[in-house]
Amino acid sequence: MFERFTKDARAVVQGAVSHCESSGARTVGVEHMLLALLDREAGRASFALAALGLAERKDSVREAVREARRRAGLSRADSDALADLGIDVSEIVSRVEEAHGVGAMSGDRPDKGGWTGRRPFGRDAKRILERSLRMATAQRDRHIGDEHILLALTVLPGVAAEVLADHGVTHASLNRVLYGGGEAQAS
Repeated sequence: MFERFTKDARAVVQGAVSHCESSGARTVGVEHMLLALLDREAGRASFALAALGLAERKDSVREAVREARRRAGLSRADSDALADLGIDVSEIVSRVEEAHGVGAMSGDRPDKGGWTGRRPFGRDAKRILERSLRMATAQRDRHIGDEHILLALTVLPGVAAEVLADHGVTHASLNRVLYGGGEAQAS
């Protein structure tokens, strides 16, 4: 499948692996893909993010991703669902971090010895790559670009879609910028 990826899309995948390695995570996650997209300054995804006004708010997105990782990758919707059951995620995070240190629930453990070998992609990250292929096919694009990865991040439920939507980047707004031929306004 990677032979169908453009240079920009391959750079996003490589960047995601780098983010995974630097965080100490054992698998490449969706959030690593989002962070890699934010790092890029070229490509259609970068253009779309800039057109939607995200260029000057990238630090806010990175902080939102960090906070979600502290909650073991739970989205706000997940936390709200647990709250309906009487489970306070913030309290659990506080107690775990009290006992084991800040970030203990993230799975990022750079202090616990080096991880050698290739980082595998997690189930949700694989779903993003598969969905990006479908996005490219739906647009009749021969190659999978970084814009298809970004589009896939907006349609699969989870932290990345939630964080992007909170910052005005939705599937509809991306489609308008990428394929609608006009400037989109952040919602």
